[in-house]
Amino acid sequence: QGILKDQTIKNLDKFVIKDPNLPVLLRRIKKVAKVFLATNSDYNYTEAIMRYLLETTTTDSWRSFFDLVVVDTRKPQFFADGTVLRQVDTNTGKLRIGTYTGDLQHGTVYSGGSADIICDLLDMKGKEILYVGDHIFGDILKSKKRQGWKTFLVVPELTKELQVWEEKKYLFEELKRLDVFIAEQHKHLGSNTINATDISLVQLRMKVLTYRMDMSYGQMGSLLRSGAKQTLFASQLVRYADLYSSSCLNLLNFPSNYLFMAPPVLMAHEA
Repeated sequence: QGILKDQTIKNLDKFVIKDPNLPVLLRRIKKVAKVFLATNSDYNYTEAIMRYLLETTTTDSWRSFFDLVVVDTRKPQFFADGTVLRQVDTNTGKLRIGTYTGDLQHGTVYSGGSADIICDLLDMKGKEILYVGDHIFGDILKSKKRQGWKTFLVVPELTKELQVWEEKKYLFEELKRLDVFIAEQHKHLGSNTINATDISLVQLRMKVLTYRMDMSYGQMGSLLRSGAKQTLFASQLVRYADLYSSSCLNLLNFPSNYLFMAPPVLMAHEA
């Protein structure tokens, strides 16, 4: 299976970003709601990462930040049929024999299971869950389509995207003006018009602007758009993510009962 996780555990300070605001966020949420952790990683790796991130004092236990912890979830299968739910022996990291079918036991770590089992253990409906993940397909798309969960997509690249956007949005505004200019040139043409207005110079200018915008984001361009068009990733984000941000820690800037509302969007015939 490779040595990536072994090397990560040996060099946590090098490969894992530790933020003191993470335990603050989890404590705040736990005061008003239930908090669960569902990860594809095994128990030993999860234990190492969570202890590093959350155990700031000798009295803290990382498991105390969660009402439910599930490892080895095998997402995205987890959001469909899932696998057998078993308990983990936290002393050895080994799985206990047999399928677990009882009620939720606080402080217990589980392995496998499914999204339906999560809802049963927490006594919650899918629409009552806000699921935070960083994978558009394995986390967000599947949990939204199969379970109807509310979704929060973490997009670390958004920090760079916002920086470039603030610096280069004048290029996008010029693209919009050129698009309006082309529309104005064709607005009064009849359906039987043969000789169309020559817009080749305008189109060339639009290509130059698009290229300049793309290069501002680096060799691979923007994660979210190419010129005035959205990327496939951006369209999936808009469709399946109820919230998105560069970090879930940005939730600390809002009260726990804050109601996030999407801005109204006009359809083509309304614009």
